[in-house]
Amino acid sequence: MDMTDLMTRAPVAVAPATQEEAPVEHDHWRAVVSEMSAEIAGPLTAALDRVQTLATTGRIDRGSLRALGEEIERARQISMSGQQIARLASGRLRQTHERLPLTETLKDVLTQRNRETQARGIHIKQVLRPVEVVVDASLLFSLLNTLLSWSMEHARSGIEFRIDVKTWPTHARLATKFAYRPVDQHTDASEEPSLQAVLDSMTWRLVQQTAWTMGLPIERKIDGAEVHLTLEFPRTVSDQLEGVSAIELDHGFSNSLHAKPLSGSQVLVVASRRDVRVQVRDAIRNMGLIVDFVNSVDEAREFCRGGLPHAVIIESVLRGDRFNALRGEVEADGSEVVFIEIIEEGNTFEISGFGGLSMARVGRDAILTSLPSALMFELAKTV
Repeated sequence: MDMTDLMTRAPVAVAPATQEEAPVEHDHWRAVVSEMSAEIAGPLTAALDRVQTLATTGRIDRGSLRALGEEIERARQISMSGQQIARLASGRLRQTHERLPLTETLKDVLTQRNRETQARGIHIKQVLRPVEVVVDASLLFSLLNTLLSWSMEHARSGIEFRIDVKTWPTHARLATKFAYRPVDQHTDASEEPSLQAVLDSMTWRLVQQTAWTMGLPIERKIDGAEVHLTLEFPRTVSDQLEGVSAIELDHGFSNSLHAKPLSGSQVLVVASRRDVRVQVRDAIRNMGLIVDFVNSVDEAREFCRGGLPHAVIIESVLRGDRFNALRGEVEADGSEVVFIEIIEEGNTFEISGFGGLSMARVGRDAILTSLPSALMFELAKTV
């Protein structure tokens, strides 16, 4: 049965053109807010129960402490998904379209998360035809990672990914399917609404909104014991290059796929000045990153004690002995953490390892244009 409420574009947060469209838009966002509230309430309620037990007894065992951390992290991830959905739906996102190999991108994502899928006992089957599409690279990374996360939330044992090309029009298609229950387990039609509600998690809402923002038709349906999802890429590079402009295919564009997929990577920004924090936030807000801000090196050290980020961005006025000591501690631990300095003047990006530079540098005038590339380039070197 097809999901009748799926459309090829997202409802946007503006007044609809007609009164008939208003209920559809309002119902969609009401469902999103309701789902986010319910998903956050679950882990936070469990975490609160553990904290109350701790307050009463003064004790907490190792297993409960680990569970408490996982519950808080789960609530944080749901909240961040909500923030990402809001940014995508704002209509202010500026996309940079590139000619990208869809098949290789998907393979990279699956390889990077291979340990995670194995740990969950999930087998990934790939039936992939080589194909190129014209899309925004960071959004494609985010879409594929979120799609995999959503599939793993519900798959019983295996997930199949398939890439092919429609004959007419010549559009690439990415399809995934998985069993949500044992194939031989009987269910009737009355159970389907409850299953649809389960599938409509915040992870799904993020998949849905990302596809809409990219202009990709998306369809989800349930067929017996299986869930099927199909994404279609209207801007597909065919032999005749039909429907794609010369500008869109200009090989002068940087191919971001040579970099490590960034979606989900954690970045710590160490900046004492609000204007610097705002510049950095605006530059990397659409890269699918988990971003935290601190005001001082001491706060950065405290943050790192709870777990190291993948990258640290620091403004030059804070780069002193305390920061050098913190960096030395991180590197002595053997962890591969990227460091990028925001220097006061200039509009260039200098990569680490050249000209005697021990860390990458980006000028304040180039934060918006060069910081995303700097992050992608430096993180790619840690693969």
